[in-house]
Amino acid sequence: MNDNKYSGASEAELGFLKEIVRMLPAGLTVQDAQGELLLVNDVACAQLGMDGSRPSRDLAPRREACRQALSSGRTVVAEEALHDGAARQVLLTTHHPVRLDGRELLISASSDITEQKNFEDQLFRSAYFDELTGLPSRRVIEHRATSLLAQGRTGERFALAFLDIDNFKHINDYYGHAVGDALLVELSKRLGRDLRDSDMLSRISGDEFLLLLSPIQSQEEVAEFMQSTLQRLTAPFFIDNSEVFASTSVGISLYPDHGSSFETLRQNADIAMYSIKNDGKGSAAFFDSSMEREALARMKIEQSLRQAILEKRFCCAFQSKVDIRTQDVKGIEALVRLRDDEGVIQAPGSFINLATELGLIDELTHLVLGEIVKSIDLINETFGAEASISINVAAKQAGNLEFMRSFAQALDDTGFPQRFMIEVTEDAFVAKNHFQAEILPMFRKLGVGISIDDFGTGYSSLSALADITADEIKIDRSFITDIHKRPRNQGILRAIESLSEALGMTVIAEGIESYEELTYLQAATKIRYAQGYYFARPIFLEELKLATPLSSEARAGVTSRPTQQNRQGYSRANGYRR
Repeated sequence: MNDNKYSGASEAELGFLKEIVRMLPAGLTVQDAQGELLLVNDVACAQLGMDGSRPSRDLAPRREACRQALSSGRTVVAEEALHDGAARQVLLTTHHPVRLDGRELLISASSDITEQKNFEDQLFRSAYFDELTGLPSRRVIEHRATSLLAQGRTGERFALAFLDIDNFKHINDYYGHAVGDALLVELSKRLGRDLRDSDMLSRISGDEFLLLLSPIQSQEEVAEFMQSTLQRLTAPFFIDNSEVFASTSVGISLYPDHGSSFETLRQNADIAMYSIKNDGKGSAAFFDSSMEREALARMKIEQSLRQAILEKRFCCAFQSKVDIRTQDVKGIEALVRLRDDEGVIQAPGSFINLATELGLIDELTHLVLGEIVKSIDLINETFGAEASISINVAAKQAGNLEFMRSFAQALDDTGFPQRFMIEVTEDAFVAKNHFQAEILPMFRKLGVGISIDDFGTGYSSLSALADITADEIKIDRSFITDIHKRPRNQGILRAIESLSEALGMTVIAEGIESYEELTYLQAATKIRYAQGYYFARPIFLEELKLATPLSSEARAGVTSRPTQQNRQGYSRANGYRR
């Protein structure tokens, strides 16, 4: 009876143990030496598709793992990727060989790590692939290039191209960031077309890409490929009902010609790309040593610019806008200048674009306004209290609502905002940032005038001019230079003059430098105002303190040809009439 009672207890315990095994939260299987399944709990049934909940898995890999583990006699830990169409399940399985009752068996325990693996894959893709375009990241292309360098195969060459989308911020501002992102995706597809398996395209930052071409035979081969690629980019992109045009500037370095490390090759390609940016954009150039010298000079200017901001080494010069028939001063234009480390004055052409690129232009504009306010008494004494004061605002600033609000407030805080004229280029009016609708009213309310600067060099058209609400239009000096010798420019000038007159805009002729240019304007046009070295060069504050305005009696008539002595007098800005 005791035996029966014992036997009954064993059966109950066995049943209990079987139930525990069946309900284990991990998949548990037992296989024999041939890989046949002897025991499968509920979780393992579901994992292997044996419960009918999903298609059955291919068990051949598990049988092979069983044989390997049994033959080695060692525990094996492995990841199993089980696919059900597009879905993937990943198991972490421990195969443990045992010997029971003279039989070789394999006990396998599996846990589902699918969620963990998906998270790891997401982290991997974030680290090594661009989320927007799906392209490899910088570290991937760097690893690829470094591997090529490490192989050091004799005579094998490759090219590294640095690509930057031109005016991408303008595209974002004009169309919005959603269109900008879509453009990056479409552009990356065009760039990736015709690449070989051994080539690689990478997005390394917002609008910058790196392209590795390997192997290459010659510079000419690379040039031809890049030319066809750039040609492909000239076609418009149709995004969100918009026709978007985008060009790309490309700098190229070659291994081993231009460097023996990835970083050197990347930097040199970057330098070549910036040389294209400075020369007009939208094309490609190979690196050469002269570019490196230019880049070092640019870096020096950048460092000097940042230091000058900290040390407030910027100053203002003022150039008059003169009535060409009476020589009265209508207004003045405030021009920012930089004193370099050696005290030499630098013209804005050497630093304005860089200041804009580095995000320093807003501070410079406020600095100019501050200098005007500080020196207003001296300005009034020299040029007259009625003279308007023009300040240049870049198109990028003009479309920035936050900056323009702060600038409008700063103008109002001066106590004499109606004295000011804001000079902006034409592209400020045509951008989708609604300069006229949202920003212009703020300045109109303060009595601040609006001037179109450099007219004729941007998006100029007479129909566009008719839609622009402005007080003044400044015709670029490229139209004025030798105007007396250029009939076609004379016709254009008459058309602009007529339309401006009809729209109530004052016309300013920029860049008058010769007596002949002046007399043509006086005789053949109705233009009243001009600006240029013929009348006065820009004059600095310290020179203003020395300037003594001449009376009208001391000046000969404007239409008489001035003597060299008189010309020098005008250029010292002490020949003004108020």
